[in-house]
Amino acid sequence: MSRDAKINSLLLLLVAVLAVVPLVLGLGDHKEEPFAGADAEAETAITEIDPDYEPWFSPLYEPPSGEIESALFALQAAIGAGVLAYYFGLRRGRRQGAERTRAEQERGAGTEADVDEAAPAGPGT
Repeated sequence: MSRDAKINSLLLLLVAVLAVVPLVLGLGDHKEEPFAGADAEAETAITEIDPDYEPWFSPLYEPPSGEIESALFALQAAIGAGVLAYYFGLRRGRRQGAERTRAEQERGAGTEADVDEAAPAGPGT
């Protein structure tokens, strides 16, 4: 097994452990919604501190259910990941293309110099 394969396997195992440990240990069982987002946690904390607090503005769109809200959040994350992957892939492709072009030019320059040296001198030189 290559070094890269070992590192990838270890990272995959680490991600799986991070996903399973909170469920196995029962973290959040004491809450009504154990894995609520940070927005809901902040709203709860603010309401406990100041019960008369009024938000400055309301959302432009309020999804009809938590499942739709989660789906929209996942879609947003997927689009963001796609944009980042495209950007990094484009950068890598450009770098590889530049390296390939540079290597071809170096090979071509070496060949031309060899041809110039090997060519017999003509009457005009």
